[in-house]
Amino acid sequence: MSASEQPGDRTLFAAVFQDLGAGVYTTDHTGRITSANPWAGRLVGRSAAELIGSDAHELLHRDADGGTVPREECKLLATAADDRAVWGSEEYFVRADGSLVPIIWAATPLRLEGRESGRVVVFHDFSLHRSAAEQTAAHLAALEELTTRLSMVAEISSVISATVDVSKMLHRLVRLLVPDLAGWAAADLHSEYATEVERVAVYSAEGNERTDSLEGPLPPLRASSRSALSRVVQSGHPAVLTAEDCHPRSGSLLAEAYRSVFDRLGGHSAVVVPLRARQHVFGALTVARTGDSPPFDDAELLLLADVGRRAGLAMDNAQLYHQQRHVAETMQRQLLTPLPQVDHLRMAARYQPAQSAGEVGGDWYDAFLLADGCTTMIIGDVVGHDLQAAAHMAEVRNMLRALAWDRQEPPSVIMRRLDEAMTNTSDAPMATVVFARVEGEEGGPWQLHWVNAGHPPPLLITSDGTTRYLEGGHGPLLGMSATLELGLNWPDAREDLPPESTVLFYTDGLVESRTRPIDVGLGQLRRHAAALVGLEVDEFCDELLVRMDPRGDDVALLVMRLPGAGAGTESDTRPPPPPQRGGSPAAPDRAAPGSQKEHPEVTDPSSGP
Repeated sequence: MSASEQPGDRTLFAAVFQDLGAGVYTTDHTGRITSANPWAGRLVGRSAAELIGSDAHELLHRDADGGTVPREECKLLATAADDRAVWGSEEYFVRADGSLVPIIWAATPLRLEGRESGRVVVFHDFSLHRSAAEQTAAHLAALEELTTRLSMVAEISSVISATVDVSKMLHRLVRLLVPDLAGWAAADLHSEYATEVERVAVYSAEGNERTDSLEGPLPPLRASSRSALSRVVQSGHPAVLTAEDCHPRSGSLLAEAYRSVFDRLGGHSAVVVPLRARQHVFGALTVARTGDSPPFDDAELLLLADVGRRAGLAMDNAQLYHQQRHVAETMQRQLLTPLPQVDHLRMAARYQPAQSAGEVGGDWYDAFLLADGCTTMIIGDVVGHDLQAAAHMAEVRNMLRALAWDRQEPPSVIMRRLDEAMTNTSDAPMATVVFARVEGEEGGPWQLHWVNAGHPPPLLITSDGTTRYLEGGHGPLLGMSATLELGLNWPDAREDLPPESTVLFYTDGLVESRTRPIDVGLGQLRRHAAALVGLEVDEFCDELLVRMDPRGDDVALLVMRLPGAGAGTESDTRPPPPPQRGGSPAAPDRAAPGSQKEHPEVTDPSSGP
């Protein structure tokens, strides 16, 4: 006993050795066990007497399969050669009953009185820790897979909601599913009111050159058909196909056509899910596995069913969009005005709805013959971009028509009366309007007499391409002066119109957008109008819309082209121009009001064009 060692220390060390809570044994230089605590015996199912004197490596150490580990590969013996501590968690001890226990261990040289006399090995059952680690790894793998699937669903949702073109949407969808979920995918559409079926999209991981010929009409869908497509469309439930289902020996024409895609692209298993929304099945999505890929598992079936449901909702929304757009466009064409045919005068109009929504808006144009024989031109814009704005637009337009026809008054007076009528008899919001009269004797000269209620100025283009905005006649917006009792007025303006000149009325959507300030748009409009003035008025309108490329707001255009000097007079021997066709986007079954030849009360044709 050294001078510093006390009898109480041995008692303490013995207590620690006995009750450490981990297995501990010591060996000599040869690897034989010289001592072992009770925990060591408990962990390997042996008594201390059975352990002491045995070769630790031969008795305990095994590989993961229960085989003997070569002595030269034993990591627990490494301390004997290297005189260093080692540790690990990939080793196994064998119990007395032959079962294996994974251990976490540490081994260090044992020194007594300053000399190395063996090794100390401390170990513990690592199965609980390993199970927890494996469970954590499994959870992480499941979480990673779930995240991947959620990302795919999010991407699919983004793609199918980005367009109302069903064919384009389905082509994008099948490309997203291949190759992550399938070797190939196909989308078939079924008509709601007929038996026709069409394969609109097919995509394979091996290349599109093998799929193009597979798209197109399929045989009709019959109630008696036993094909997978028929079952899915009729039941609205997914179908799982085995190898035998993918390559049926016989069946209907539809089943044979359905089999052809498997014969061409291969496939040992597949899932067919309905494209369904609101109890209506629009078609089916077929997703197939090829090569040595495994069949679809339950999680993948749920994912594909969800994809089919989302695609069905997108198709339903697209259908509703097109139906509403058709209603809006029909209403729009009924609200827009057919243009009058006034001898040698040429007029054209265009209306382009907002591209973002395809809705009717508050922009409008109008033109008709007044009781005194003059032609009026009107362009306006009621606040709003929906069906309510269209209703208010029709209300304001009809009030202006009635006021203009009722009395032969200057435009400024008519505008003041319209402002008062809007305030006291209508709930229409504020509006901008240009109201003009084309005055002059037949054959010229002509004059434009107008008033402008807060609207972009008309553009005058002469036959040689000279352009000028008609800035006069400006006054407040309609619906503001009378409401606020400001007592504002609208000044009349007049401008001589040269023969063969063009007057362009337009709404602000043509020249202004989020990406184009109005002053830039006005400059572009002048340049394009000057370059196009040689075209007929219909072509002029169409080409102007193409070049200006308005976006984000609805647009209305109204163009008038004056004839040459002396046209239509008694001394004019030139034949009258042919009737103008297609001058406006109004419904074709509507007659233009107020053509000169339709108004016998207009007895003096020289009173105005």
